[in-house]
Amino acid sequence: MTTPSELKYSPAHTWLRVEADGSVAVGITAHAQETLGDLVYVEAPALGRLVKKDEACGVVESVKTASDVHTPASGVVIAVNAELADVPEKINADPYAAWIFKLTPSDPGEFASLLDATAYQALADADQA
Repeated sequence: MTTPSELKYSPAHTWLRVEADGSVAVGITAHAQETLGDLVYVEAPALGRLVKKDEACGVVESVKTASDVHTPASGVVIAVNAELADVPEKINADPYAAWIFKLTPSDPGEFASLLDATAYQALADADQA
């Protein structure tokens, strides 16, 4: 799967997309999804929760293992993708369309420390080596 160039990425294998209203959507990368395998459960952070950059704030579980979801930016959670509670495999089908939560960022300056698609792909490739 291609690493979308319009997204920003964290070394913890999450992606961030800035929405038109200034909020950000967060999900896990294709590399994370492929490593986990078939997802069976997604736990998003609670609405209204204040999260700090790199904090574990959710969980994704597969038939093989469970993994924390680390937020790539600080802010307040304003939406969760409730559909994933019933159909977590949507992340398997397209991890870049199936966002897990959205937040209002408290410090958009944090985005500068995130990876672009090329740098993230290099990191993911090194993980597989």
